[in-house]
Amino acid sequence: MAENKTKPTDSSVTDFINAVNDEGKRDDSRALIDLFREVTGDEPKMWGPSIIGFGSYHYVYESGREGDAPLTGFSPRKKELSLYIMAGFSQYDDLMSKLGKHRTGKSCLYVKKLEDIDLVVLRKLVKLSVEYMKKKYPAT
Repeated sequence: MAENKTKPTDSSVTDFINAVNDEGKRDDSRALIDLFREVTGDEPKMWGPSIIGFGSYHYVYESGREGDAPLTGFSPRKKELSLYIMAGFSQYDDLMSKLGKHRTGKSCLYVKKLEDIDLVVLRKLVKLSVEYMKKKYPAT
């Protein structure tokens, strides 16, 4: 079975943020660190080379594949910010309609810049997602 490539590392979150070319993305990343830290109570940790994660959970798929992943987090990608809402979005239609300019993938929320979205709504979305994940994957 293939090994999970996204693992926690000892790389510096600060160094990673400081290396982001776009000043707006650096500022947004610092604001997101504050928001995620406040909501989760966890310190930021690099997962792989480019994901800033908060907390973690252990999963086991029916196939037998298992691993660890951050409860939530984000990555300042070149095109946009990728925010990881691990619970997905289907149960959050009301919040999503109030969020602002965004697009979604399965568990990814994509925004160009934080000023495009309502941070109160984002905070609520992250909080609910983390609560959902902690219930679904209780610590053992």
